[in-house]
Amino acid sequence: MSPPYQSAGTRRMAERLEKIAREADPHKDGFLNDARARLMREELEHQTNSVNDVNGHMQWGVELLKAGRSREAAQEFQQIAQGLAQSKTKLSPDSLKHLLNYAGLAYLRVGEQANCLLNHSPEACLLPIRGGGVHTDQQGSREAIKIFLDLLKRFPDDLRARWLLNIAYMTVGEYPAKVPPTWLISPQVFKSDYDIKRFTNVAAGLKLDVEALSGGAIVDDFDGDGYLDLMSSSMGLRDQLRYFHNNGDGTFTDRTVEAGLLGEVGGLNLIQTDYNNDGHVDVFVLRGAWKGEAGCHPNSLLRNNGDGTFDDVTEDAGLLSFHPTQTAVWFDFNNDGWLDVFIGNETTETIKHACELYRNNGDGTFTECAASAGVAQVGFVKAVVAGDFNNDGLPDLYLSKRDESNVLYRNDGPKGGDKSPKAEWHFTDVSVSAGVTEPVYSFPAWFWDYDNDGWQDIFVAGYRINDVGDVAADYLGRPSNGTRARLYRNNRDGTFVDVSASTHINKVLHAMGSNFGDLDNDGWLDFYVGTGDPDFSTLIPNRMFRNAEGKFFQDVTTSGGFGHLQKGHAVCFADIDNDGDQDVYEDMGGAYSGDIYANVLYANPGHGNHWITLKLEGVRCNRVAIGARIKVVVETAAGERAIYKTVSSGGSFGANPLRQEIGLAKAKAVRFVEIFWPVTGKTEVIKDLQMDRFYKIREGEGKAAPWPLKSFTLPAGDDIFCAPPLHTQISTPRPVIN
Repeated sequence: MSPPYQSAGTRRMAERLEKIAREADPHKDGFLNDARARLMREELEHQTNSVNDVNGHMQWGVELLKAGRSREAAQEFQQIAQGLAQSKTKLSPDSLKHLLNYAGLAYLRVGEQANCLLNHSPEACLLPIRGGGVHTDQQGSREAIKIFLDLLKRFPDDLRARWLLNIAYMTVGEYPAKVPPTWLISPQVFKSDYDIKRFTNVAAGLKLDVEALSGGAIVDDFDGDGYLDLMSSSMGLRDQLRYFHNNGDGTFTDRTVEAGLLGEVGGLNLIQTDYNNDGHVDVFVLRGAWKGEAGCHPNSLLRNNGDGTFDDVTEDAGLLSFHPTQTAVWFDFNNDGWLDVFIGNETTETIKHACELYRNNGDGTFTECAASAGVAQVGFVKAVVAGDFNNDGLPDLYLSKRDESNVLYRNDGPKGGDKSPKAEWHFTDVSVSAGVTEPVYSFPAWFWDYDNDGWQDIFVAGYRINDVGDVAADYLGRPSNGTRARLYRNNRDGTFVDVSASTHINKVLHAMGSNFGDLDNDGWLDFYVGTGDPDFSTLIPNRMFRNAEGKFFQDVTTSGGFGHLQKGHAVCFADIDNDGDQDVYEDMGGAYSGDIYANVLYANPGHGNHWITLKLEGVRCNRVAIGARIKVVVETAAGERAIYKTVSSGGSFGANPLRQEIGLAKAKAVRFVEIFWPVTGKTEVIKDLQMDRFYKIREGEGKAAPWPLKSFTLPAGDDIFCAPPLHTQISTPRPVIN
């Protein structure tokens, strides 16, 4: 048998990544928890000081928990408590609270591993947990309940313990009836503002429920057959990138090996592009985020060869660099018809990692030009997105930063009016005058037109809490130290106004992966936020918000079945089954090596509204038309209505397909579609379009070509199957679940 396809560039990158994994230092990389636990155990064997011994065992227990060895961690915390009791040693209140919280959390995690992972069901970990989500093996949760009750008797104001106690009671089917009234969190606080209808997790039936750590995801048509494929990553140093081909009949096939992707490991985020304008969707893998100096890893540009294979061309393209990152955006900043890329890097306390801007030379190579363009931003950048906020035809940039003010760069065009392909362009920081610098501690962000007025608005989510108690406080209507989300409405004059409060999203979302789409095809953009952080106690629901006609947002988390308690990362809104409504795919799992979980796919039940899907092809504009603006004008019972979309992959963490799936609500007919092509600055008017159809539109042709695609039925959500890790010589052994 001949070896699987692998290009020379992919082999070089695979060797480079394997060297990084082999030489990784657990003293510097806080996510190498198995190795760190072994080192701590060796150190404990040489401890002689009793105080240090207690602290050391406590730290070791925490590291065991992070490594997925939850039962061992629980036993370690129990032994610490017994040893303290026997020696009549008293801990400080804070230390005692710390010990009890971790002991309860370890047992709660034992229950999650025995039930949500080993006996996974579509209802597992969905808040409020009920039905198939209730644990059959209840030993872990029962022990956790005992510990949290003890903790709350000692510390009745501990909101973290109160939150976890309610979760534990849910897992055994006794919420809310048997939760002591003093510490009950009422089911009313989780009630949805609107019934969006239940979306069912069908990932298992499609074998897309890969168990992995946090990672990225792209849903797009990689082979041009009209059916949306899937690519997902996991941040572990040896975690294999996965490629699933949509067979167009309700099944997917794992073609990772055949695609030549073996050795492409790691990556916390993925984003698609067509950097060489050949009509095939390429992939950019981002690596090293959150690891500091241990995260100086290379990104990967994977060229789609159009024959089902991909080549790593990072080095040949001039994109090889070594900085910790998880965020980038592809945009044609100089309107030459070729997509450029901006990479937001994470500066650490010890070494500066300036952001990078690579100009596409149009020949398969790139030239770095961030400093000359004025965008060599230095900071801990967590999101970067592009959008034309002033409608001047030039894409601008917005950067979300950790513990610093956010930045809006206005694209001012070429310096001195030089319009040659290699001219220096200039961006101006207009953050303060535009009024979009907050929140100071933020994470995901995006440009979108949430109110359908033809002007791009900005969403940016906060990312700072003391612990899960801050989220509990927000649910309970109490003051919270958590950082709240912001929604900035475009004033159409270069400034924005904060409408977070009036639109009902000034909440402590604690968001990571996030994206937007139209759940019910009403023509208003909704959004979903994956929530959490590495801390195992941050068991908070991923949250979905429905746009109520551009006026405010309704929390539809529980009515739609979206409130997953596990860590939520890359989010993709996409019409997986070509039936006209958008399903939602989400990459799940945490950062610590033992925090794996199965990815999910929520199938849209349908809402009876009309839709249209448009695949744009640029000629003077870049081939996949990123940055092109769409205006769909429809006839309704109340008169004419305009619906706006801009071609992009959506948010900053997770990638929607580049074809635009647009809801039309109860429209009677499509009057016309306007498309603004940024390179030429021309607006093209397309007529004679039918609702509930797929179309291709090529720049300059003045018409749309019908695109006959078949829909298929997604499998039922109760068909349980967990897609295993891809077993190769480079696959990562997973921690044993006790």
